[in-house]
Amino acid sequence: MSLVGKLSAEVLVVAPHDKHHGVWVGRPHHISNVSPSKMPKVVLHAGKWGTVGSVVEWHYVVDGKVHVTKEVVEAINEENKTITYRAIEGDVLQEYKSFKVIIQSISKGEATWIHWTLEYEKLNKNIPHPIKLLQFVIHLSEELDDHLVQA
Repeated sequence: MSLVGKLSAEVLVVAPHDKHHGVWVGRPHHISNVSPSKMPKVVLHAGKWGTVGSVVEWHYVVDGKVHVTKEVVEAINEENKTITYRAIEGDVLQEYKSFKVIIQSISKGEATWIHWTLEYEKLNKNIPHPIKLLQFVIHLSEELDDHLVQA
């Protein structure tokens, strides 16, 4: 059994793709205002918002438990509206040797899709695949979209 995995999902949203991309790249700390019950705190630890090499600390709630993970912005592709975060500290690394989150905002005609990819390596075969985290980011995308549509 392989310890390396990849999960992905696409969420259909209403707000334009550039608005979603703008939040995940340059204003992720606003998510704690949009969804404080799911993401009570987002802190910049190093660098500047929207730059490769910046370090962001996420406080998020899954199954009623607050988790904290620090991630470095590994890549930003403005043309493809993609940002990649790689975990460097925190709760997620208690179960996974490596963990990346890739968020892409895609415009397809009149529709906007948020494509999430979780790439990971489990510490051992007894660790579950991060399906709950994937469900978490799907719901977070929907809440962010509701906010962006109203703004």
